[in-house]
Amino acid sequence: MTYELRWFKESVKNLEDILEDLRFRWIEKKVSNFKEKLSPQLQLIVQNPLLFPLSTQKDGLRRAVLSKQTTIFYKIIGDVVFLAYIHEPSLKSIFIAKLFVNENF
Repeated sequence: MTYELRWFKESVKNLEDILEDLRFRWIEKKVSNFKEKLSPQLQLIVQNPLLFPLSTQKDGLRRAVLSKQTTIFYKIIGDVVFLAYIHEPSLKSIFIAKLFVNENF
């Protein structure tokens, strides 16, 4: 069974910040490499969301490690995977987003 993937506003912002940071500090090739890693990881999450462990930082969230620097946090509700946050320690914003705050779904 493949789950539907939905992005929280915070996770979209995280992705935009990560891509902007990569463009600023590196060349466009790094941005492309990041996207090439992210896409199959998201496919794996929607195909088998229970594959990745529960987070010890936030109840109900699962964590999928994308790279040494980047972790994807998500929550499963029914047949939908909600992408809650993309954690990139090199960015100033290192907190995990509170789920369901100001979100409409």
